[in-house]
Amino acid sequence: MKDLIGKAILDYQLTKKPNVIITETDISEDEEMEISYWFRSYNEMPELEQIALKACKGKILDVGCGAGSHTLYLESKNFDVKAIDISPNAIEACKLRGIKKAEVSNILDLKNEKFDTILLLMNGTGIFGRLKNITQYLEHLSTLLTEEGQILIDSSDLIYMFDEDEDGGKWIPMENKDYYGELVFSVSYNGEKENDFDWLYLDYNTLQNASLGNNLTCELLYEGENFDYLARITKKGS
Repeated sequence: MKDLIGKAILDYQLTKKPNVIITETDISEDEEMEISYWFRSYNEMPELEQIALKACKGKILDVGCGAGSHTLYLESKNFDVKAIDISPNAIEACKLRGIKKAEVSNILDLKNEKFDTILLLMNGTGIFGRLKNITQYLEHLSTLLTEEGQILIDSSDLIYMFDEDEDGGKWIPMENKDYYGELVFSVSYNGEKENDFDWLYLDYNTLQNASLGNNLTCELLYEGENFDYLARITKKGS
């Protein structure tokens, strides 16, 4: 990976100059995203994220932290937070913003630590990549939880993006896919294009069933108007 998103985040941290990244998927056209969005304050965050942050407890792991806006808010509330991201540039920006614990790490490589809250926001299921990887991630995440710990994760059901056929069903092209929420993402920044990567949008029922299949409990905390939702996953019996 060329780390273009991280580069855009670090550039904004250093210069504060407005700029955009351009995202595209295999089912959608180019779309601009303001880099400043990663630097939003709590009051600028969508309701889903505010609810998630209010639900945090104990020792927290912020996975895929980006520019660290969620971590900064939680630190302001005196939480012990560890922020991780696979992007070295994004972690450098986090450190420049004053985040106490920020490190370059893939969640699957994190071991021998326990957290009361694991936070995965801005389509937290995206890091699973493909439907077939859900069990691998849920199993690993559960090893990082304390007995009373929780995973707070969001995503969206993309079924609305597909056309209906004459019978009212959805016409979904599934070539090289196991599930309609499996997307291939591309990102461009300042004329440079990132390597394509897999990104998973997961409907709530599928997440709930996958959780049950891995001896976890999943509950819906918030459901938005745009098919987005926030879920809490815990160990059974906790």
